[in-house]
Formats: sequence, structure tokens, C-alpha cells
Amino acid sequence: MRALIQRVSEAAVRVDGAVVGQTGPGLLILVCAMAGDGEAQADALASKISKLRIFTDEAGKMNRSVRDISGSALVVSQFTLAADTSRGNRPGFSAAADPATGDALYQHFAQALAQLGVPVETGQFGADMKVSLINDGPVTIWMES
Repeated sequence: MRALIQRVSEAAVRVDGAVVGQTGPGLLILVCAMAGDGEAQADALASKISKLRIFTDEAGKMNRSVRDISGSALVVSQFTLAADTSRGNRPGFSAAADPATGDALYQHFAQALAQLGVPVETGQFGADMKVSLINDGPVTIWMES
């Protein structure tokens, strides 16, 4: 699985103008299941993200996790993280998991993160979503499992 993690002051996702998920201080996680991924990859990624020390401590050092700050996460499906731009000008997405598998692993990842003590809200898989955020730092990190 691939994820783009952004430390945020706030973030929200809207579908047809209605907010379907949001977070205050914490993480916006754009996640993509890749072909061949399974629940083990989703679990490993959730575990790593829950412990990722990218929030500042009293000394101003990145030394706290989202759990340490009692933060939350907004998890949004993002199949375009599978983009292959190696040829031509139009990205290919054949490395992404098929939609049924992608949805199942997206949901599994969100549940796994919640079970690790991070309050989670989600977007809507397959929808035309509008994501707004205030990136804190900015801190943006790319991860793969």
C-alpha cells in the first residue's frame, strides 16, 4: 500500500458539497492499495503511521506521534498514488488494486488505524471528493508497505 501523510491543523472531505469526513489536529492520509496488496500490508502501514513521530514536543523536535498528541486522522482513498509516469504524458494506473480490492483494503486500513487508538474519519471510496486542508509545517511524508 502507498500513503501520502500530511500533518494538518484541520482537514475535511466533501462529496456533492456535504462534509463526509473531517479532522482537527492530526493527519490527512491519502491511501492507495496496490495490485497484490492484502490485509497484512494495510495492517503494517496503519501500525507504522500510528507510531510515526512527526509532531513536535516541548523542545520543538518532531518526537510525538498522532496518538501522543491525542490527534485524529482523515483517511481518503487516492488511487492516483499508483500513477506510472515513466512513459508519455498520461499517467497509467494499472499498478493500483482493482476497485473491489482497493475499497476493501481502504476500509481495512481505516479500521486498523482506529483499532490502534487513532480516531478516524474517512472519505467516500470512488466518489468525486473535494479535499481541503491546512498543512501544518508543512509536513508531508510518502510511505509504502
